[in-house]
Amino acid sequence: MSPTRIYIDADACPVKDEVYRVAGRHGLPVSVVAGNFIRVPNDPLIERIAAGSAMDAADDWIAERATTGDIVVTSDVPLASRCVKAGAVVIAPTGKPFTEDSIGMTLAVRNLMTDLRASGDVTGGPASFSPRHRSAFLSALDQAIRRIQRART
Repeated sequence: MSPTRIYIDADACPVKDEVYRVAGRHGLPVSVVAGNFIRVPNDPLIERIAAGSAMDAADDWIAERATTGDIVVTSDVPLASRCVKAGAVVIAPTGKPFTEDSIGMTLAVRNLMTDLRASGDVTGGPASFSPRHRSAFLSALDQAIRRIQRART
């Protein structure tokens, strides 16, 4: 059985450094996936992937590889949906888990909000990223790793 791998949808991820620290503590490999070049620490456990500039290239790269026992860090709801269906644990940078029970409603709300914004009915975006989000993310990531490790033993 291959080790748990953490995939980061990296283009706009505010918790990359936190993932590096937690993954290093657990000895887990990390794939940092972006559309183009992105700087990552020089660490043998951290792999940089420039998936290409095509629309959704990074998302497709992650979705094609993430599977049961892996962790995906993303705020992209369609990518989260694909990865949850593949059996991966998916966590938003805010610490919010995407699960089989929640992803359908989350995707529906995302699509509704996209339609409302397109029609001019809604402006603005998500709340600002805060230290509380960072803390919730760290807790969720650590819990996910421990849950996967327990399931494998």
